[in-house]
Amino acid sequence: MGDDNTAAGNRSELGDANVVVVATGNSGKVKEFAHALGKLGKRVLSLHDFPDIPDIVEDGDTFAANARIKAKTTGDALGVPALADDSGLRVEALGGEPGVYSARYAGEGAADEDNNAKLIRELTSIGASCSEQQLEDGSRQLSKAQFVCALALYDPVTGEFVEAEGTVDGFITDKPHGAGGFGYDPLFWLPQLGRGMAELSKEEKGAISHRGDALRKLIPLLMKQQ
Repeated sequence: MGDDNTAAGNRSELGDANVVVVATGNSGKVKEFAHALGKLGKRVLSLHDFPDIPDIVEDGDTFAANARIKAKTTGDALGVPALADDSGLRVEALGGEPGVYSARYAGEGAADEDNNAKLIRELTSIGASCSEQQLEDGSRQLSKAQFVCALALYDPVTGEFVEAEGTVDGFITDKPHGAGGFGYDPLFWLPQLGRGMAELSKEEKGAISHRGDALRKLIPLLMKQQ
C-alpha cells in the first residue's frame, strides 16, 4: 500500500513544469541527470517512482532507437513528456562491442563488475594492446574506446521526438582506476586528463562525459518544451 501511495503522489507532480521524468531505473544515471538538471531548477523523477509502468523491451539496434523506445513507452504510460537515454561502450579492438549490449554484456541482469570482467577477458584473449607504454601504476591501455549517449525527449501529445547524441573518447585499461561512477567507468582512461572516468568528481565528469555532452546539446531544446 505504501508503494501505491507513493506512486500516486508522484503522479500528482506530473503537471509541475519543474519536474522532468527520466525513463531509467539505473541509479547512477538518475544521479547524473538529477545533478545536471538540478542546476536548472528541475527535479527528476524516474522509473523508480513509477513501478507500474509496463516493462520496456530494448530491442533497437542502435542507441538512438533504444532511447526512443524507452521515452515513448514511459511517455505514453504517464501521459507527459519523458526523457530517455541509451548509452554504452564501443571498443575498437572488439569491432565496436559491446555497443547496445553494454549493460548486459555478461548476460541479462549482469552486474557492472561482471561486465567489466568479461571486457578484460575478451581483450586479453585476443592479445589486445594499443600502447607499449605503461601508465604510472603499471596498468596498460588495451584498446581505444568511446562512450556514446543517445538522448530522446518524447511528447505523447504530439508524438514527436527531440534527440541529441554525445560521445567521449578514451582507452580501456587492464586495471580499474577510481571507485566512483558506474558501468565501465573504472576501466575507461582519459589521456587528456591523465585519470580514469571513475576518478572524476560529478562536476568534472559532467563537463567531459558522453552524457554531459548530450545533455548540453539537448537542454536548450528541452527548455523550449516546457
